[in-house]
Amino acid sequence: MSESPETPQSPYTVSDVMTHTVVAVGRDASFKEIVGLIDEWKVSALPVLEGEGRVVGVVSEADLLAKEGVKGGGEQAFDRAERAKAEGLTAGELMSAPAITVHADASVAEAARIMARRHVKRLPVVDAIGLLQGVVSRSDLLKVFLRPDEEIADEIVRSVLTKLPVTTPLSVAVSDGVATLTGSAAERTYLPIVARAVQGVEGVVDVRLELTGR
Repeated sequence: MSESPETPQSPYTVSDVMTHTVVAVGRDASFKEIVGLIDEWKVSALPVLEGEGRVVGVVSEADLLAKEGVKGGGEQAFDRAERAKAEGLTAGELMSAPAITVHADASVAEAARIMARRHVKRLPVVDAIGLLQGVVSRSDLLKVFLRPDEEIADEIVRSVLTKLPVTTPLSVAVSDGVATLTGSAAERTYLPIVARAVQGVEGVVDVRLELTGR
């Protein structure tokens, strides 16, 4: 008899969705140069590199806006670190360090948790020694919801339904990312577990249950 289904391991990693072409700056990049690059590339932050490409920090729009915020005596509303950034002239003085990064083999879910927990919109993607490999953004992570419904349904069958310890099988249909599970009401005791496992499949927007019988 098969074991109860577990949340499937996502086939999508950061390397699948990240942007490989990245604009970055060195520590000595000027304030105006940074603003120009952010405007030109339409990004909210830039990795700051040193040496052969090791990420040492990130300079974001929030870091840059401190300079505008202190004008007209507004510096009283800032703490010491923020006032220091307001006086900064280069990336090395303006950046937030150490950089919050993620590895290319991390799952999409892990990257999303880091962004939510650390309140950032973009993460530099680095290798084992901290060299820049790319950047992943919130919009990149949302790409998993573009998976075809047929692909999502196939994964649900393969990674969840075929592992059920029951004799009465469930069937699944996916439409616009919503997975509908159809099965016997007699198996209702384990259905919440199955639903959670299905929800863990990348690209699933919601899970619905349709029970037949009494």
